[in-house]
Amino acid sequence: MDDADRRLLDRLQNELPFVERPWGALAAEIEMPEDEMLERISRLRSEGVVRQISGIFDTRRLGYKSSLVAARTKPGTQQLAADIVSAHPGVTHNYEREHDFDLWFTIAVPGDSKIGLDETIDLLGRMADIESIRPLPAIRFYKIGVDLDMVGGRDPAAKKDRPRPSLQAPHRPPTEREIAAVRALQTDLPAVPEPFKDLAEQYGFTVAELMEMGRELLSDGRMRRFAAVVNHRKAGFGQNGMGVWIVDEDRVDEAGRIMASYRGVSHCYERPIYNDWPYRLFSMTHGRDKEECEAVLAALSKETGLDEYAVLYSINEFKKTRLVYFDQAAIDWEDAHLALV
Repeated sequence: MDDADRRLLDRLQNELPFVERPWGALAAEIEMPEDEMLERISRLRSEGVVRQISGIFDTRRLGYKSSLVAARTKPGTQQLAADIVSAHPGVTHNYEREHDFDLWFTIAVPGDSKIGLDETIDLLGRMADIESIRPLPAIRFYKIGVDLDMVGGRDPAAKKDRPRPSLQAPHRPPTEREIAAVRALQTDLPAVPEPFKDLAEQYGFTVAELMEMGRELLSDGRMRRFAAVVNHRKAGFGQNGMGVWIVDEDRVDEAGRIMASYRGVSHCYERPIYNDWPYRLFSMTHGRDKEECEAVLAALSKETGLDEYAVLYSINEFKKTRLVYFDQAAIDWEDAHLALV
């Protein structure tokens, strides 16, 4: 990647203008010819640096239930367990991390799931013959959103205010028209001058109708933003460290707000604790190396006064993809496994 690639990615990971000709609008903003931008995006996709460019949705506001899950696999069974877990369509991230709880995955199921979230996690644990499995759903959100320093020069321990995400449940189920809009807007956006034209037609909209639906989804928070998802490893960020913190319940909110203010923290949540898992607060950092991650963690520890923490680095990536909302594959998986519940 050259400097122009980095400048483009630095902007794309935060937001692509949600207009009928988004590439032209972005090209004007960053002073790059549109045809050059489209060529760069196509190349970055082919190189795997850009995973997807699409709407990024709030899972809960679309009626889904989701959780991070920690699993301790039996000796010699990790790969088999990872394969079984990854086969579930609602599993989007599945990693090996440096800990006795060695398998970490995120899973989401639709609100009308026949099995349900907790029962699905339990079923996957039994299918994969996992020794211990711990659902870790978010109790409170403090921050969601990767903001990699693609250009260089930022202090990873510097601060940046972002709106605090909400756990607010949807006020009503989505309509069929809204579901169609989500299906269209979660599709990887083509690198062509009028990228919404074919998408709108495919899902039964005019371009103007699809844009209006998208603006409604943005305005009420069901779509957080329209942006690129970057492969952090291929973008030069070889480490992602999950900081897990022991903190008294009455100090979680204070510490979570402090951690969320740091640029180097991409995600921050309060999660449940167990007898064998005492960490209430989670902070995710991405760095070019472990030292960069640990500089952020040291700054967090110093400001919050929390000194009982661990950092779990990912070792292997078994699966990383975007959740496909309102997907037939999720229904088919449940139908095929209902008899096992």
